Amino acid sequence: MEIKKHFGVYGICFENGKLLCIEKTRGPYQYRFDLPGGSQEPGEGLTETLKREVLEETGYSLSSYSNPRIYDVMVQEEGKNFAVHHIMAFYDIALNFESSQKSIPQEVIDGSNDSAKAVWLDLEEITKENASPLVLKVKAELRGFPDLDMTSYKNWKVKEKKENK
Repeated sequence: MEIKKHFGVYGICFENGKLLCIEKTRGPYQYRFDLPGGSQEPGEGLTETLKREVLEETGYSLSSYSNPRIYDVMVQEEGKNFAVHHIMAFYDIALNFESSQKSIPQEVIDGSNDSAKAVWLDLEEITKENASPLVLKVKAELRGFPDLDMTSYKNWKVKEKKENK
């Protein structure tokens, strides 16, 4: 089986017992809760990617970022003859609410963005059925049980319609 690699940079904002997530609109995690973040553009540093992606997907700029760490998962979509080794750089982030755009920028709502909106979730609301593997890694970490080993998801089901919450 072919293994494809994907690397992304993601922000973790956990405030007042809630995790900042996005509602994913495409890809293997569509119609699930995911972390704000994504792929680097050519020549972009990790924190530049983090700042850009969080702004594009949530409308919030960052006031700070810290605590970089790496996790990974292997995801094989149901019916596919390849798997994706998803390597993720996570940063703890704090949002700048005072200079926020309050909404996703219009130029990325045209389909070039894969986030419908930002949502704040209690950890109890996050399940394997409604969240991406990234959010599940963060949930384990926030509960004090970080899963440092690569997690494999065989026959990952891509949702066809919105079934969150």
